Amino acid sequence: MSNRPMNLAPPAVLPLWPTLLSVSRYNNTQTAEMNDTLARVFRAMRASDSQADPAAAFYASSDDLMARVQLPEFTFLFAFIAEALQQTVKAANANVWPPRISLKLEIVGAWFQIQNQGAFHDIHSHGNCSWSGVYYVQIDASEQRRQHAAFGELNGLTRFYGLYQNLLGGAYMDMGNAYLQHPHYDVVPEPGMLILFPSFLNHKAMPYEGEQDRIVVSFNAQIHGADGDQLSPYAAG
Repeated sequence: MSNRPMNLAPPAVLPLWPTLLSVSRYNNTQTAEMNDTLARVFRAMRASDSQADPAAAFYASSDDLMARVQLPEFTFLFAFIAEALQQTVKAANANVWPPRISLKLEIVGAWFQIQNQGAFHDIHSHGNCSWSGVYYVQIDASEQRRQHAAFGELNGLTRFYGLYQNLLGGAYMDMGNAYLQHPHYDVVPEPGMLILFPSFLNHKAMPYEGEQDRIVVSFNAQIHGADGDQLSPYAAG
């Protein structure tokens, strides 16, 4: 028998269970004006919250902004969010959805957060939805944030953690699984940026300190088929 290697065809490498992250920007001539209005309204809502400490470094509103905020700027923002969601979920499900499908997109919770003085939002994920998102309303410029003596380049970033994060603590590592050895991805925020992500994805708002407050709008979304969500027949039993 010959010891020469066989002339094999290249193996089929399957990219199973990818984790998708969508980045969009609200590119409108009035984006800055819209964000300024939203920031001003959110600060006023915080000030009117009798249960909130006005000196606290972190504040999160209730998640009923869709019912509480009646502003053209808020309507424009969520029209942009809905369009980005539609495009993102269509791309994510391109190989799964049937050729023709009618969908219903619903925002099931929306809230704002204000952060400063080194405050952070620890690792968490979202429930009761398939997709979540964060829109950056206000934050210091990246060049300015990086000058922070303690936080440096991490000042105010949003960090996302890979699905295998909890498996790497005692895992064997060599060059063969180098692609698994960077279990997080950092988003450098800027006003007008929208991040969409699967709701189960663990993430964290890194500590932030700056001249401006870090203000974001977060939300959860459900996407249902008009005729139900079943894609394949249930097994007989």
